[in-house]
Amino acid sequence: MTSTDDFRFHAHELMVDLDAATAEMMKLISAHQLSGPEWERVTQWQHEAYERWMTYLNKRSYPDHNVTP
Repeated sequence: MTSTDDFRFHAHELMVDLDAATAEMMKLISAHQLSGPEWERVTQWQHEAYERWMTYLNKRSYPDHNVTP
C-alpha cells in the first residue's frame, strides 16, 4: 500500500468512529437524554473520537520536501 492509501484507510476508520459517536450523541439529544451514565459514555466517546481524528490530521507523517539535508 502507498502512503496515500495508508492515510485514506486510517482516515476512513477514524471518520467512521467519529460519525458513529456523533450519531449516538444525536440520538440521545433527540430522546432528551442529556444526562446520566449513557450521556457521559457517549459524550466521552465522541470527544475522544474527535481528538483522535484531529491528532491524525495534524500529525506530520510525511517527509518535508522543502528542507535540504
